[in-house]
Amino acid sequence: MKSRSFPILGVVLAMLCLPGPTRAACRQALALGLDVSSSVDPVEYELQMGGLAKALLDDEVQALILAQPSAPVALAIYEWSSAHDQTLIVDWKLITDAGDLRAIAAALDARRHRAITRSTALGHAIRFGGALLDRAPGCWHLTLDISGDGKNNDGFLPDIAHRDPVFRSATINGLVIDFDSAENDQITDYRPGDLSKYYRDEVIQGANAFIQTANGFRDYSVAMRRKLLRELDIAVSGLRPGTGQLQARALETVPSVQ
Repeated sequence: MKSRSFPILGVVLAMLCLPGPTRAACRQALALGLDVSSSVDPVEYELQMGGLAKALLDDEVQALILAQPSAPVALAIYEWSSAHDQTLIVDWKLITDAGDLRAIAAALDARRHRAITRSTALGHAIRFGGALLDRAPGCWHLTLDISGDGKNNDGFLPDIAHRDPVFRSATINGLVIDFDSAENDQITDYRPGDLSKYYRDEVIQGANAFIQTANGFRDYSVAMRRKLLRELDIAVSGLRPGTGQLQARALETVPSVQ
């Protein structure tokens, strides 16, 4: 007597190979790391947190984040300073509506500066962000953003963190809070442009990696908006599941400052 199990098994296997309609796709996992080292005073801290909140609530940024409801963006936000001082502010959240962004903005606005002497451990900040990306929802594209106003002076260097396996496929972008003589009241060895060059040479990495420069903390919100528009536009228009690459596309409306 012939067995009828094989045709049934074949049908089951074929069904398992079909795309699963119940499994939601994630377009982009975006982790944002904010510098809160000793060079960041309470006013600058609020400009940074409030600036990110404002950028996330910008109409154009929201439109890009919510552009593909079937493939949302996942956000995570943390602050960093010395080698053993990284604090998660917002754990991974799939953004499905404007209310999600308002809740994140409220969490950022509620943050308060901690008066602690802290150094600048960029390598550790990148590794912490990489660990976040490692446990992100299954997304087509992984992006880590590091905001900072200084060079590494604690722990291992960024190139050590770059060797972590997650960065074989993830991109690291930078938002550089560069020296602004008009608002800077601290003694500094930097000249305008020094930190941007440092981030370009030592921090960013991966496909289409770039830096966005803020001319001091008061320019932070504007710079963050520009950076998010560029990152999100790439993900919403160029990335396709399974391709592993970005389609070339001009970004005429999103200027890059490098």
